[in-house]
Amino acid sequence: MIPLLETLPPTPSSPWLSVLFAAAAPPFLTEAVLFLVAGAVIAFLCHRLGLVPIVGFLAAGVLIGPGGLGLVKDRELIDGAAELGVILLLFTIGIEFSLEKLASIKRLIFVGGGLQVGLTTAITASCLMAFGVDWKVGIFTGFLVSLSSTAIVLKLLGDRGETNTEPGKVALGFLIFQDLGIIVMVLLVPMLGGGGGSAGELLMALGKATALIVVVLVVARRLMPPLLERVAATCSPEIFLLSVVALCFGTAWLTSLAGVSVSLGAFLAGLMVSESRFSHHAFTEIMPLQILFSAAFFLSVGLLLDVGFLMSNLGLVLGAIAAVLVIKLVTTGVSALVLGYPLPTALASAFILAQVGEFSFVLERAGREVGLFPAGTESVGSQTFIAATVVLMVLTPPLGQLGRWLASRCEGKREEVARAKAAEGAEEDHDFSDLSDHVVLAGYGDAARRLASALRRFDVPFVITTLSPEGATQADGEGYRVLRGDASKTAILQEVGLDRARMLVIADDQPVIAHRITAVARSLAPSVRIAVRTRAPEDLQELIHAGADLAVSDELESTLELCSDLLRSYGADGTAIDDYAGDARRSAARSSGDPRPTAPRPTASSIRAQRYVDLDRSHTLDVDPAVCGHGNKVREVSPRTAGCEECLANGEEWVHLRMCMTCGHVGCCDDSPHQHARAHWESHGHPIMKSLEPGESWGWCFEDEVEL
Repeated sequence: MIPLLETLPPTPSSPWLSVLFAAAAPPFLTEAVLFLVAGAVIAFLCHRLGLVPIVGFLAAGVLIGPGGLGLVKDRELIDGAAELGVILLLFTIGIEFSLEKLASIKRLIFVGGGLQVGLTTAITASCLMAFGVDWKVGIFTGFLVSLSSTAIVLKLLGDRGETNTEPGKVALGFLIFQDLGIIVMVLLVPMLGGGGGSAGELLMALGKATALIVVVLVVARRLMPPLLERVAATCSPEIFLLSVVALCFGTAWLTSLAGVSVSLGAFLAGLMVSESRFSHHAFTEIMPLQILFSAAFFLSVGLLLDVGFLMSNLGLVLGAIAAVLVIKLVTTGVSALVLGYPLPTALASAFILAQVGEFSFVLERAGREVGLFPAGTESVGSQTFIAATVVLMVLTPPLGQLGRWLASRCEGKREEVARAKAAEGAEEDHDFSDLSDHVVLAGYGDAARRLASALRRFDVPFVITTLSPEGATQADGEGYRVLRGDASKTAILQEVGLDRARMLVIADDQPVIAHRITAVARSLAPSVRIAVRTRAPEDLQELIHAGADLAVSDELESTLELCSDLLRSYGADGTAIDDYAGDARRSAARSSGDPRPTAPRPTASSIRAQRYVDLDRSHTLDVDPAVCGHGNKVREVSPRTAGCEECLANGEEWVHLRMCMTCGHVGCCDDSPHQHARAHWESHGHPIMKSLEPGESWGWCFEDEVEL
């Protein structure tokens, strides 16, 4: 259990409270009622003032705690409620995550998180040693400062819907490493204090923790989905809720036996549930409990603050707060930048992680038991550490807002620079207004260089946009048309005529940058075809969802090349090998989360109303200029969805399918209930569609009202 209240200051007497509650109520009930009522009332007042609920809960804890009115004194009751809150909060966050997402940020966790913790510990220890503090105390204090509040940060990100943003992923990756790092820190503290422990014991504890985590992940893949299927088959909400709660707390308890923090255990339990198709059901069932006990956790943190000590030592506490802020902002920001994230993301993540975490209280207590105190100042140091930590937790919401504001200002400056570079480039040597039906190459790495060479050989018009001065100089030297600028900016894409282009190719960028370029390009030019090359298959899902028409994985293509060579050596038919490769690519697209190839198949009773189309077949349409003047809007396109796009999203039926010959949108005909093909023309202005019914090849111009 997290002993959050073991360092509480002395409780002032409250004789009027005894009179007020003179009735024979159970002692725990009186404090529980005060606890909940104060939290609800103050949280409501903070809401009316426009503050986030967390601030209200923390303020309520300060008010009713021993350092305030002294209304709550039962430490065991509040400690238990606080720990339940941490476990349930991390469990729900794990449900919303997934093993695939966790694997996708492994570099963030181990490289970024390790760098952040290491830098914070090293800088803190170095600063203290400069003032004559022993190096062991410096490292111990660095451990305390390096941890951030998993509960507060992830709660804020979840409430704002920012868990899957770039700053949210950076924060989550760093926090997961910190929770893993607690295992090592708790084992090292006795060594630093001279209280025993050995390298062998450290390795044994780490081995047990690793083995338990592996077991949890295997269970998530193999056992959890069928188990939840069985439980859900009972159709009993009570049994389902009890089973989910038992899984949550049981996993947290098991991981704690191996020395792993209960918060990480609860997160792993949520990951297990996320692998089941009943994850959303579990999330909705557990959420009311999570809200209640998470409020208890934040209230309990507020109880720790001794207002009297804070006021009498205000300068000391403010100095400690300033030092922690500077160190955490620098180390977190630098770690994010080293991983290749842009400055706005580094700023936003640094400010959201600038506080000290709840598990630092556990570590501080472990240090006191072996004679280690923050900054080596014994009782004053402990109280200063507690006061600074609680104040920083209270300041987390405004610090997060400040980080987002600075990030947006920085992003605005980057856009201004990009526009200036675009204008400068256009004035110097390029005018792209003559380009039409061309290819835009975003970036100029190795793959883009090979593509550019092939495009020039086959006389395909193209333009390159890159931020790399070396790449731009090299492209200029090859005689290519180049615009220096960031392809994720609207101004740059407009300058190279993306709305007139046939295709955008992103061949060399990192997945995060490629995702950003894809999303911006898709919103700017709905009809352009977007192709992205990425390193690993797990990146395909987000790129397809961002709007890419084609996402190619290096690993997949290299494997297919090896397989094709192997099959040819055994005399397999070349056409059969090509068919196999095509099937493998389509299977990868489906497993990557692309909704287009995975539309539901028709049943015998709805074969007419629910006919589907081949997503891999491209279509074109010849338009006689004497009949229709909109032939320049026709492109070679493939269906974007296997059926009517809007009907599939809404679970509705259609009669016949029509495809937009500008962007590949598939809509239902005028005989269908919702006429989505016509609605697409009215909203997007794409005039020509083609019938997708078997055996039909005619088209229709909505503007000229003629058959083609």
